[in-house]
Amino acid sequence: MTTRSRSSAKQRLARAVKEPPKYVLKLYVAGITPRSREAIQTVTVVCDEHLAGRYELEVIDIYQQPVLARGDQIIAAPTLIKKLPLPLRRLIGSMADRDRVIVGLDLRPRKQQG
Repeated sequence: MTTRSRSSAKQRLARAVKEPPKYVLKLYVAGITPRSREAIQTVTVVCDEHLAGRYELEVIDIYQQPVLARGDQIIAAPTLIKKLPLPLRRLIGSMADRDRVIVGLDLRPRKQQG
């Protein structure tokens, strides 16, 4: 390995360590219902507040795209899937509780038991 390639590898590693991870999320909803709208709004607000500029959110209506829902083995809606960063996480059911969404996305540690 040349000095130049070692140097550029170190620079890439330094950037990767400094840059917070990008989140890749999929939100499955069932039609345009109040519960679906609530899920979209809550997840969008949480992402804008905690991940500004560092997330991709794909909203998928299981009625419009059932093949995608089958591919991700969606059994209930709304379901939020965090694909990246690993580990993969799934939040199923109401997204009304913002704190639950924040903890589910690993954006804040769970409260200590005790």
